[in-house]
Amino acid sequence: MYKNILVPHAGTTAGNKALAYAKEMAKKHQSKITLLHVVENIPVPSSIGFSYERKAWAKDIQNAQNEMKNEMHEKLTELANRLKKEDISVAVKVIHGYPDEEIIQIIKENSFDIVIMAKRRKLPGLKAILQLGSVSRKVLERASCPVMLIDGAK
Repeated sequence: MYKNILVPHAGTTAGNKALAYAKEMAKKHQSKITLLHVVENIPVPSSIGFSYERKAWAKDIQNAQNEMKNEMHEKLTELANRLKKEDISVAVKVIHGYPDEEIIQIIKENSFDIVIMAKRRKLPGLKAILQLGSVSRKVLERASCPVMLIDGAK
């Protein structure tokens, strides 16, 4: 039923809990898991091109984003290697962008059967849906496949 699972992971313990659910589902359905992390773009003011110092600052921002991307790729690769030892098929993808937009785009491009991701808010009922973190709420509203939200606080 669920052959292709997307797990957006922010490198947190809550993300690890979502991955644990995905792992059990993958074992049951012999599924492939794609671990995804989106390094959020840091906006650079348009006036940045007018002085050498600002150009250097923009380059430093780009270098920092690339370093974050490399660090997250290493972290997710370590998690993926643990899953592979349990005969679970795993891919790792780390990209730059705005998390909600990139997650939705990846869902569209790859025909995922389900998204399993952590949520931050702890409120019950309808109030909880209205108060979800912006990324989880936007993915829940716009995804073309089912989305399972895992409470990272429990």
